[in-house]
Amino acid sequence: MALANNPLRQYFRRPAIFLKLPSQGIGYPEGVLNTTETGEFPVYPMTAIDEITSRTPDALFNGSAVSDIIKSCIPDILDPWRLQSTDLDAVLIAIKSASQGNQLDIQTECPNCKEVSEYGVNLVGILSTLKAPDYSKEIQINNLSIKLRPLLYKEMNQAALKQFEMQRLFNSLTTIEDETERGVKTTEGIATITKVTMEVLAETIEYIATPSGKVTEKPFILDFLQNCDSETYSAIRDYNTELKNASEMKPMHITCTNCQHEYDQNFTFNASDFFG
Repeated sequence: MALANNPLRQYFRRPAIFLKLPSQGIGYPEGVLNTTETGEFPVYPMTAIDEITSRTPDALFNGSAVSDIIKSCIPDILDPWRLQSTDLDAVLIAIKSASQGNQLDIQTECPNCKEVSEYGVNLVGILSTLKAPDYSKEIQINNLSIKLRPLLYKEMNQAALKQFEMQRLFNSLTTIEDETERGVKTTEGIATITKVTMEVLAETIEYIATPSGKVTEKPFILDFLQNCDSETYSAIRDYNTELKNASEMKPMHITCTNCQHEYDQNFTFNASDFFG
């Protein structure tokens, strides 16, 4: 039986909103996006299967649930694992809006009177504020030209898993009674954090251009980060942070309903918050 002839197809879910990626699709290789003529991607509500997937902790933890839900709700994103970090927030917000409505209720505590109140966040309004930084520019350090790129979702997820393992390692240090052993393990943990941090930064470097040519090989770039002077390393790290900050959601300006105090509230989320 050909499912394409299903008489119920006219009752299938339809796009609820249309999304323009902050990156505008710039920098993606072939096979990641099915770019439309308008540059807008139709976003479908989650199915019942997607809802079940979103409640599977292990799948959320390793990223496979988010990848599957993105494929289901935005079919024109052909390979979610290669989605740029600058577009990920917009994609998750769009799916949330299409599936559960445009308003997201959050709780926030007033720093002045400590009153906890609930505020409605306009998700489509947030989408309109998201911008992608300009990754086309190179940073010049002495006679080197260094070009960065946004992390991909797969790389972000791998980094998050490593950070979780490191956090678990440090939490376990409190159970070590011997002070000398605890000091050794702490030193080892700090060294591991430094190594992982450099590995993630190396992933964000597309190439380093020298007077004799471009270096793109990740082992060579990581070796350079581990052996360059601290001023050079800090300049690259800080420039990467500057680019990341430019793509993040801006804080919400809130007026406390209890004491009228005005303050800014950072608005962040993760996949479990959005799909849970």
